[in-house]
Amino acid sequence: MVLEDVHRIAIGQLNTTVGDLEGNCRKILEYTKMARSLDVDIVVFPELVIPGCPPGGLIHRPKFIDDNIMALKMLSKDIPDIVTIVGFADRQDSILYSAASVMYGGEIKGICRSKVLQPIYPLPFKKDCVESNIDNPVFYYRDMPFSLQVIYDLWQDDTIQDTYLPCRPGFMIYLCSSPYHMGKADQREDVIIRLSRKEGCYAGYVNLVGGQDGLVFDGRSFFVDKNGNILCRAMSFKEDLLVVDIPKDDICAEGAMDLYGEAIKISDGIKRDKRLNLLQIERPCISNPVEEVYKALVLGLGDYVSKNGFEKAVLGISGGIDSALVAAIAADSLGSDNVTGIFMPSPYTSEESKKDAIGLAENLGIKLIEVPIEDIYNVYLNTLRPFFKGLNEDITEENIQARIRGNILMAFSNKFRWLVLTTGNKSEMSVGYATLYGDMAGGLAVIKDVPKTFVYRLCEYRNSLGAVIPENILKKEPTAELRANQKDTDTLPPYERLDKILRLYLEDGLSWDDIILQGMDKEEVERVIRMVKISEYKRRQSPPGIKVTPKALGLDFDMPVTNRYSG
Repeated sequence: MVLEDVHRIAIGQLNTTVGDLEGNCRKILEYTKMARSLDVDIVVFPELVIPGCPPGGLIHRPKFIDDNIMALKMLSKDIPDIVTIVGFADRQDSILYSAASVMYGGEIKGICRSKVLQPIYPLPFKKDCVESNIDNPVFYYRDMPFSLQVIYDLWQDDTIQDTYLPCRPGFMIYLCSSPYHMGKADQREDVIIRLSRKEGCYAGYVNLVGGQDGLVFDGRSFFVDKNGNILCRAMSFKEDLLVVDIPKDDICAEGAMDLYGEAIKISDGIKRDKRLNLLQIERPCISNPVEEVYKALVLGLGDYVSKNGFEKAVLGISGGIDSALVAAIAADSLGSDNVTGIFMPSPYTSEESKKDAIGLAENLGIKLIEVPIEDIYNVYLNTLRPFFKGLNEDITEENIQARIRGNILMAFSNKFRWLVLTTGNKSEMSVGYATLYGDMAGGLAVIKDVPKTFVYRLCEYRNSLGAVIPENILKKEPTAELRANQKDTDTLPPYERLDKILRLYLEDGLSWDDIILQGMDKEEVERVIRMVKISEYKRRQSPPGIKVTPKALGLDFDMPVTNRYSG
């Protein structure tokens, strides 16, 4: 059977690497040819797919912009008779744009240049080097009018639909590079659905996928019909080619030239018979937010390791819940053979912790090396004793242990070229409950944006797939084991209360007084926020972490190190 009276549109949801112009173009061409083999009329790729996203300071290097434009021109020569739309970084009159090129039959047929909102994360463009909506032509292919928007955070502003085209053709294509955080996918869909219903047009939303530094792009591209119904979604956290058939009768071009004025005609096209049921592929939908975060962390870690030229990772395993979660994520992301745990007992390490560390490593199938630090610790104490004479032991001696462990992990990293994964969570990093140059030392802070209470939920989710984290790790009271009988609650409020205060302050932006009005203890609120404030210098020196919440430390939330403001 064949289906003639449809437009077949595809989204190429790709995982690209910043600066790998040749590799990114090769992937675009591969997916274009795949789409062509499926009788697709139009295939569209994400925003900034050629240079990779976000390119950050690379946009201030003129040669980088020149090279990305040259890569686009070279790519266009290889494009067959299928409309191919790709995002790239363009320049006109010394002004930079996030742009989309429309190519067909070896030629560039037109370019759409636009910018919408100042992003909430470090994207490539600054306010002083971007114009808005400078060039947004309507295109025609086989009598189908369509238009493009190259956008950042479309869903951030409910009034944004009024800043775009005053009238839309029958099909809108949104090219995006939208990083993941919990709940973001639903926000995107809500806005595109609302726009589609308002304008009465079909729409395709295409997003990047993959990890780039601390950001994870989750993909989940989708199509909606003119009534705002989701037609299909691409996979989350994986590359995908998503294809949809749109009845020609639903996108009527009659009188369109009068409506839209001058437009770019690409081609009359080649009539292709399209096989029915060719593309009915079932795609799993992630509806559990805990599973979603876990998969984001797995993808973010895997891409960070591979795109930076590593193959293996190493981490300190203490027998506690944070290192257990990071070890599980690493094993799932990189494979058990590529993860090594280092257990570094001190005089204060319990037998219980040793047993839990060994059990975790056995369950995950990762290598565990024991490196006792007591002798090294005693050398430090003996060396410093003449200078510390008459002074009581305090946090100094605790931090020495953590820094010894950091040195040992970095030694393994240097010798074997393993990436060191730090294991601190967002609760600890927010209030500075970590040792600079100690347990903060490393190349990637995997759960830096995961609150402590959510760490438990992630561990429970991972164990639901197969029990790898020993039950005792989930049940025992958290402790750094840097002094006798130490518990985290000696220094911090219980994590349930701490995380609530941090959420209200960091993510909701409430003041001290507003948080207290939420029913929180005044002294506790003031103490926690004071700890957040004085720990900024530590956070500035911490490794990048994987963003999974709306406001990640360093990416979205920072404050002056020298800061006397209270409130």
